[in-house]
Amino acid sequence: MGSLFAELARQASANARREVETYVREIPELGSLDLNSRARAETLEYAVWFRRRTIELAPDDGRLTDDDLGYIASMGEARAGSGMSLDSRQRVLRVHTELMLREINEATEAQRGGDVEELMRLMSWFAPQGERGIGAYRHGFVTAMRRRLPYVDQVGLLARSLLAEDPIAADLALVTGIELAEYYAVTVIRVPDSPVGARDLTNGIEALVKTHQVPVTWCPERGAGGGSRSGSGGMSSPSGMSSPSSPSGMSSPSGMSGMSSKGGGGGRGGELIVLIPGEAGSAQPPVVPDLLPDFAQAIGRLCAVGTAGAPLSGLAGALDRARRISRAAPLRRTSARLRPHTMADVFVELAVADVPFVDAWLRTVARRLEPGPDLLRTLDAYYRHDMSRGSTAEALNVHPRTLDYRLRRVRELTDIDPGSTHGVRVLSTAVTRSLSGAWR
Repeated sequence: MGSLFAELARQASANARREVETYVREIPELGSLDLNSRARAETLEYAVWFRRRTIELAPDDGRLTDDDLGYIASMGEARAGSGMSLDSRQRVLRVHTELMLREINEATEAQRGGDVEELMRLMSWFAPQGERGIGAYRHGFVTAMRRRLPYVDQVGLLARSLLAEDPIAADLALVTGIELAEYYAVTVIRVPDSPVGARDLTNGIEALVKTHQVPVTWCPERGAGGGSRSGSGGMSSPSGMSSPSSPSGMSSPSGMSGMSSKGGGGGRGGELIVLIPGEAGSAQPPVVPDLLPDFAQAIGRLCAVGTAGAPLSGLAGALDRARRISRAAPLRRTSARLRPHTMADVFVELAVADVPFVDAWLRTVARRLEPGPDLLRTLDAYYRHDMSRGSTAEALNVHPRTLDYRLRRVRELTDIDPGSTHGVRVLSTAVTRSLSGAWR
């Protein structure tokens, strides 16, 4: 054994203890290792074993055996079984890798003038075998989760992992039986007001998952006491997990933790996030047939839908865009004709939202329409039907003369002709901003 490997062997036990201490200090969910002597001993034993196994295999470029990978998988399984979140799992893997690289550097510094070939041999072994080890650990982690979590929660975790670009998504896809696509349209269905109770909502989401076989997760709106929705997708962490204080160490991965646990009475609103497989460069967003109407039937409330596409490596950005679009889009009654809005549909509203004084002026225009007979809804239907009197009157279930009266009333209240170019620009934007709930 060369000098570098001999130095690593000499420091193996001390380095393993440092790793355990780092876990306790930097990962809250492993702080209990200070109180649980058995768990600490098992963690330390594994850390020492991995270092010694590295020293045994690396000099001759030996591969981790099936028994080695099985032991690594068992550690991942034990961590998931204890309730460790996906976020903490990722931090454990990062800390372990960083410390191993640091130890190699320290051993190299201690052996100045040593054999460069030893270092190259060790590094060429570390990358591929480390990847195999991480894969085994991840597989064990997912295996335990499959036993502990309902199917709808497994799919919720898959959706969140894809949005966080977590490699564990590949294992979760195998567990759930959902084939991953290379490109998705991230669709956010915003429900601002009290949907059905948590139990009914869970059943509705589960039915969607089983019918359409796409990644789906529900993110509840947080109340004043629970903090505001974060910019990472309304999730407490990129993987959607909560603190270890809950019985399982995680919130319900389908996002149901923010809802009432009773079947009736409703709860706060939120967002259903759906990842719909599609093709890059498609002019139209992909739509799973009947998915939106199915969810509408489960919710029975006003919804606003935004969608944005991206490859797997860009889903977090697509989620942010889809959320912004859904917040700018008008709320619609749930129906079979509910459709997602794209950036092209609401780009004016998005731009206006970032210019406060213009937004305030449009709000004043919208308020002038409030005394009229449902003028905001009338204008909304008028513009959605390309200003066709017949189609608009039919959609509103009113006589065309009634529609004419309402349009004249708009002109009287705002001094803007709804059918003019100026009217289309101003009134359609004001109506959309108002119906989106932006000014509540």
